[in-house]
Amino acid sequence: MQRNFLRASRAIRFPRPLRNLRVLCVKSAFVSLALVAGCSPDNSNQKTATASNVTLTDAQKANVRIFTVAQSQFHKAVNTNGVVDFDNDQATGVMSPISGSVSRLLVSPGEHVNKGQALATVDSPDYTAAIGAYRTAIVAANAARQLADMDKDLLAHQGVSEREAAQAETDAVTAEANRAAALQTLASLNVDSATIQSIQRGRPVVSKGGVIRAPIAGTVVERLITRGQLLQAATTQAFTIADLSRVWVMAQVFGPDIDNVSLGDSVQVMTGGDSRSVAGKVTNISTEVDPSTRSVMVRVTVDNPANTLKKQQYVRVSIQSHGVTGGLMVPVAAVLHDDENLPFVYIVQRDGSYARAHVTPGYRAGDRYQIIAGLRAGEQIIADGGLFLQFMQSQ
Repeated sequence: MQRNFLRASRAIRFPRPLRNLRVLCVKSAFVSLALVAGCSPDNSNQKTATASNVTLTDAQKANVRIFTVAQSQFHKAVNTNGVVDFDNDQATGVMSPISGSVSRLLVSPGEHVNKGQALATVDSPDYTAAIGAYRTAIVAANAARQLADMDKDLLAHQGVSEREAAQAETDAVTAEANRAAALQTLASLNVDSATIQSIQRGRPVVSKGGVIRAPIAGTVVERLITRGQLLQAATTQAFTIADLSRVWVMAQVFGPDIDNVSLGDSVQVMTGGDSRSVAGKVTNISTEVDPSTRSVMVRVTVDNPANTLKKQQYVRVSIQSHGVTGGLMVPVAAVLHDDENLPFVYIVQRDGSYARAHVTPGYRAGDRYQIIAGLRAGEQIIADGGLFLQFMQSQ
């Protein structure tokens, strides 16, 4: 090629002043050809050498840990957020049993109360009328019973007719029924037993007004009335009492995670400012999808003896599925990322070197990744120390 180029150049007759320029052009052409001919093979070899496998000395190998890839089983976890609520099976709203204005408030939110404890008093005409009606019913029932007993005795001595004796017995039974109804009215108004016993014994009763009492033992979590407020019987809710030793956590589960949640799954509930967790269980899964969030509401029941969880508190929820899933699992530390942020691992080669292999990580279970593609069972990879190999390869 060089000879042909020279012959062609000699065949052209240049004036003497341009001959030197011709020589320079020929030399430049040779240099360009040499550069083009020499670049490709050498640079290709250089790139291959840069991306070649990594080898370590025996001393360096002591700082890496080898892991053998194998099939293993794991339980998937669904991590989401939730809101604390009362256990509605252990919470109740306290309705005012009588109409009237609130005269005294006896408890405050946060106080623990026993069943039957007075929560508030109400100035109520209904209360006074009910006590008077019961007192009257007692007197009427006692008198009617005495008359019926007398007629029964007279009937035995033919002092009255059978019809008169039967009518007296009927009147006595009716009066006793009215007495029982009056007593039931006092019970519905939460009148205490000491007041009822005083009425039954004919003693005077100092009326302190009607009383709103706790139907269950628990903590007063809401007080919905104020002093002087006018209440309507069986209509106005006055308090909310809940047993806070157990609460509900309402968690939202989205998309494919719904299939990984089942009734009875174990749950760990964590508050935002506390690393400790509280154990619970899935007790209900909604059958409908919330149209605004496209999520399914999952109810978690949690024991709360120390009142750690508060109503409306935001918490983190980790639901441990009891369903078993299988796959290739590798340590999280084994998965690195290249310059293009693609995940890879170092695989041990037959000659003792270490080669990169791109992988597709899937679900993360604790400190392990499920590998969907890129590895086979039985292959050995670098579990710890991969960053050192990556540094060596980048030099």
